[in-house]
Amino acid sequence: MNNITPQNEEFEKVTDKTNILLRYGLVVSLLTPIVAGILVCLFKIAYVDGNKWIRTWQKEQNREPVRVVSPNRGNIYSSDGKLMSTNMPMYELYIDFNLSGRFPKDSFLNSKRNGIDSLSHYLAKNLGDRSVDGYKTHLRRGLNSGSTEFKVSMKKVSYLELQNIKQYPFFRRGRYKSGFYEKEYLERRKLFGSLAERTIGYIDKNYWNNLSKGMKGLELEYDSLLRGETGLGQFIRVGGRWVKIFHEAPVDGYDIVTTIDTQIQDITEKALYDKVKELQPRVAISIVMEVKTGEIKAITNLIRAQDGSYSESENRAVNGQYEPGSTFKTAVMMVALEDGICTPDKILNTGNGKYEYKGRLIRDHNFDRGGYGVISAEQAFWYSSNVGMAKIVLEGYEHNAQKFIAGLERIGIFTDLKLEISGAGHPKISRPGGPEWSDQSLPRMSYGTEVQMSSIYTLAFYNAIANQGKKIRPIFTREIQREGKTVKRFKTETLIPSICSDKTLKTIQSMLTNAVEKGTGRMAYSKSVSIAGKTGTAQLLNKDGTVYGHNVSFCGYFPADHPQYSCIVFMHRPAASPSAGSMCGTVFKTIAEKVHARRSKIVVRSMKPEANRLAVPEVKNGNAKSLAYILNELDIKTSGSINSEYVSGHRNPETQTVDMKEITVRRNLVPDVTSMGAKDAVFVLEKCGLNVRLSGRGKVVSQSLPAGSSVVRGRTITIKLNN
Repeated sequence: MNNITPQNEEFEKVTDKTNILLRYGLVVSLLTPIVAGILVCLFKIAYVDGNKWIRTWQKEQNREPVRVVSPNRGNIYSSDGKLMSTNMPMYELYIDFNLSGRFPKDSFLNSKRNGIDSLSHYLAKNLGDRSVDGYKTHLRRGLNSGSTEFKVSMKKVSYLELQNIKQYPFFRRGRYKSGFYEKEYLERRKLFGSLAERTIGYIDKNYWNNLSKGMKGLELEYDSLLRGETGLGQFIRVGGRWVKIFHEAPVDGYDIVTTIDTQIQDITEKALYDKVKELQPRVAISIVMEVKTGEIKAITNLIRAQDGSYSESENRAVNGQYEPGSTFKTAVMMVALEDGICTPDKILNTGNGKYEYKGRLIRDHNFDRGGYGVISAEQAFWYSSNVGMAKIVLEGYEHNAQKFIAGLERIGIFTDLKLEISGAGHPKISRPGGPEWSDQSLPRMSYGTEVQMSSIYTLAFYNAIANQGKKIRPIFTREIQREGKTVKRFKTETLIPSICSDKTLKTIQSMLTNAVEKGTGRMAYSKSVSIAGKTGTAQLLNKDGTVYGHNVSFCGYFPADHPQYSCIVFMHRPAASPSAGSMCGTVFKTIAEKVHARRSKIVVRSMKPEANRLAVPEVKNGNAKSLAYILNELDIKTSGSINSEYVSGHRNPETQTVDMKEITVRRNLVPDVTSMGAKDAVFVLEKCGLNVRLSGRGKVVSQSLPAGSSVVRGRTITIKLNN
């Protein structure tokens, strides 16, 4: 029986409340003196000793000068959001060998496990810039000098390396017992190494005051935005450490989002480099441009050094001026078609591949094999016949060369691209009446000599052909951002609405497709993606007319029927005999196939079933629940009852089902694991107490211990697997 009355309950509540108040009062009484003491100290610091501390602060400020404080330089990103160039903190290592007269000299010199000997060993092993003895001598020199700012090593280390170094002998005693400390500096790092290295550019950095200035590429073009705005501040020593105090905070730089796609850049760079290793050209260039937007998705410059290695030391794709060779024939043919000089079916007699004009011989690449004979104008283009193209130009412009030059200007091949990259070259061409003009200039221009232009100008012209005649400006920057928000978005800029008539454009597009399928560009032909383009080979001549090398190239776009990307591959003075198709066309093909495959999407449900396909697949024996789950997910019907843990599945073509049969695993007997997968077989055998050794892959085809034999625990069984 419960003897508690309502009066007793009320009494207990009052008692509990009284106890709580007593405890609360006790806590308050204990805290009151502490709070009062804090308030007294604050009053003393603010009012009694205030002037003293202000004078101390002013004295400390006056001791250290106000310095310019650099902002954080903005980052550079790829179009797919990858960080390509950024500031990365690096650290220089120092020791204060004074420590206000408290440096533990005896411990540093004499401790075997935590002194100079073991420290020197760790530094030599991990930094590698001095030997163990070298570090001992170096550190002793610092100790004897009593320097408060003795540099441990000339190497800078990363943050992770710094954390590891702090655990070295002697240093692990901490800042105030070992004197070890670090200074932070910001270094510009390219996180993708050489990927588009020269286009991103470089900075000139003064590490003394941490100022930076763009020197090349986008780092230079957008230097004022990336650099930000400097502030003012000073370093004041507080509690043994230098603390940065801002008088005027710096403003960090803007971020730049480039048009570079890291995957396309990687594809392009690797395809070019693989061929470069074989051919050893002086210069190799590849550029990929998005047809509709003008965005440069990849750009690679490989320059050979004296030791035979390659690097992106210069942006030759933008500033290199080279004779384009036969890729220029596309522009020549376009002008001739527009001016009505010829039609695609115009008959030309190229003879045996040799044609003499005013004492100089013009030759086709197959002159030693009898030439092309009588061919049409479009065949002369497909086969890249110098004789055929020269005859077209001479027939139309021999007595009015200026009209030919005007035609080239009209189609916009020389139009200023207003490139973002500094130092961009502008096309050069001999002009009638000029110092370089001769009676050979006109026919030589018909096959791309006496013309100099950078690869990106050639590409922009071919991109216009792919873009239905609209010539647009190639761009390297997509956005300018601050704190992840877009400040400026770069739009596609049209330079020429239409470089030629629709009729001429369609003819040129057809010629470029046939040049790959039937002409000199056959090495660029691909079964997986249609390609349109033109090969180019130019002889490089000394003043005496002797040949000292060649330029080879391939420029075009893909897919030919619905262009997405234009691309150029160029090599200057390859070591092997010149063949633009096999040298540059194959690289173009590799780039096109891999970039196209990256964009291709296969919708499995829309694919038609193969005529001889199996509606019901073969299945491995194994765990009953797992097999039933998979077959159910694949919507494959099963037959037979399942009451055991393991089953075998047999395909039944007639009923389009999988017949399930139980596999009995008996205690102390070796089970039959044939036709099981490795996972199930190992589990079953080890569960019986056997050690399993595997050989091969696929499903089990044999086992060393026969099924049904007695199990000897710990015995090894070997199972062979095969697909």
